[in-house]
Amino acid sequence: MPEVTTSAVIPADADTVWRVIRDFDGLPDWHPAIAASELEGGEHTDRVGAVRRLTLGDGGVVRESLVTLDDRERLLTYAILESPFPVRDYRSTIRVLPVTTTGESFVSWSVLFDCDLDDAERLSALFGRDVFGSGLEGLASHLSSSA
Repeated sequence: MPEVTTSAVIPADADTVWRVIRDFDGLPDWHPAIAASELEGGEHTDRVGAVRRLTLGDGGVVRESLVTLDDRERLLTYAILESPFPVRDYRSTIRVLPVTTTGESFVSWSVLFDCDLDDAERLSALFGRDVFGSGLEGLASHLSSSA
């Protein structure tokens, strides 16, 4: 099972970063690859079990379920239910930690998933660079423009 982690220091305090990340329906606000998000069934953004339907910039659709939302640990875990990616058992976690010496935040975004061996390297690069890397860049940009 491939495991991928991408991280960044975000120039905002941990509570501010966490408020943005914990909004399970808020990805289009800061992730450049997400065109739209809709919570299914009128669920709340902080209810474990909520399902979001993401529309990607290329028109693809990903359905994800909120597995864990821990405000004390500033940790969010979600699972892919349906996607155009050939993955199984995809479970991803975003965690926000304070950088106490600077007042910034350390954000890590990781995933553990299963796939066919032939797809592992390509998918690991895709998730690490194109999903998590561009997402963390977008998060930093969003927070610096709203400051």
